[in-house]
Amino acid sequence: METPETVSTAEWPLWRKIAFRFLFIYFMIQLEPWTWFDYVPGVSYLTDYYYQLTDWTVNAGNRYLFHIKDVLVPVAGSGDTSYGWAQLWTYLFVAAVGCAAWSLFDRKRPAYRIADYWLRTTVRYFIAMMALSYGVIKIFALQMPFPNLSQLATPLGDFLPMRLSWMFMGYSTRYQVFAGIMETVAGLLLLNRKTVTLGLCLGAGVFANVAMMNLSYDIPVKIFSLQLLAYCLFLLAYESPRIVNFFLLNRPAEPTNLYALPYSGKWMRIIRYALKAVFLFIAVGMLLYNTWNRYKMVRAQADLPPVKSGVYDVVTFAVNGDTLPERTSDSLRWRDIVFDKGGLGSAGTTDTLFAQRYRRGYFTYQPDSATQTLTFVKSRFDTATLARFRYEMPSPDRMRLWTVLRGDSLYVELARSKRHFQLAERQFHWLSEANR
Repeated sequence: METPETVSTAEWPLWRKIAFRFLFIYFMIQLEPWTWFDYVPGVSYLTDYYYQLTDWTVNAGNRYLFHIKDVLVPVAGSGDTSYGWAQLWTYLFVAAVGCAAWSLFDRKRPAYRIADYWLRTTVRYFIAMMALSYGVIKIFALQMPFPNLSQLATPLGDFLPMRLSWMFMGYSTRYQVFAGIMETVAGLLLLNRKTVTLGLCLGAGVFANVAMMNLSYDIPVKIFSLQLLAYCLFLLAYESPRIVNFFLLNRPAEPTNLYALPYSGKWMRIIRYALKAVFLFIAVGMLLYNTWNRYKMVRAQADLPPVKSGVYDVVTFAVNGDTLPERTSDSLRWRDIVFDKGGLGSAGTTDTLFAQRYRRGYFTYQPDSATQTLTFVKSRFDTATLARFRYEMPSPDRMRLWTVLRGDSLYVELARSKRHFQLAERQFHWLSEANR
């Protein structure tokens, strides 16, 4: 281990210099610290050019070298798309080429201590930022919501492993909050130089569990979660002698000076405080503000009168006056309709008119009591109208719908189901004898 007496004079071995050059280039283009301040007015105007450059580079790397897929699917809701993999291999290739060039033109430098400090600091603050962002959203139980009525009405065997794991986490608010507290504590510990080691140990454990869940349940964030774990292990590797001494050999562990500012000038301390204040404002202040507003919006979701949320059985389904029986092979017939709070809904049908997920057709709905119409649209992001029904409500739990769909007249009669979902009760028993 380097000591304060040797840190300024010791020369690094060749393997360490080569490893540093490669990791410095790879981590910097992967972490993109210059994009962290996009919230600051005017910064995003400059970083837009950088995003265009990286997009061109990734597509060129895929086209000429890696051939992941002819047309790359962008990263949107999944980090493991073809674009995500092409980006990973392209960045590794760029780091390898850059490392070779750097090693060729900078062979005589004995060490990279200042650059190494900034690399460690950048990685440390990135881990903290990600731990806080994922942790806070879990503390408010917003990342994995409680299973909605459409999911409760879906047979278990129809779900993909990722959705099953998401509902597993979302079912228990206290477990999700606990996971969020662990991530948040790890992030906060990383913000103080005296507690960085503890934060890295906690963060490595948290992200190892996240990565294992992603690998085990096919959750499409495998690349990113493994990278977060790798960042923690990278920083812990610097402290491996201290960790081995303390945890394995029962020996004293000397204090670390890895994160001590290598500058003594007053101006550098002022810049450091200013940058840290901006980081805390973005990574903590803005995060809490945005998450709190989202929490209030989710909590404010309610029924859209006169429709009451719930599962509705399709009592009658008639096309051009012909009633289709309940048990029919016709894929266009609806088995049931779910009206959830906030305007979300789904139909028990494989009709491709709707957005299909897990053998259910999803939509959003908006009632208009003035005209007595009920409008189904594709989704909140795609407002294309699927159907506009006239409706009658003979009673609060019954509804009649009329429309013309695909040139055919359609009449649907719904009755609010008394179906009972035990899972929705959030059951818990200290005395467990029959709850299986």
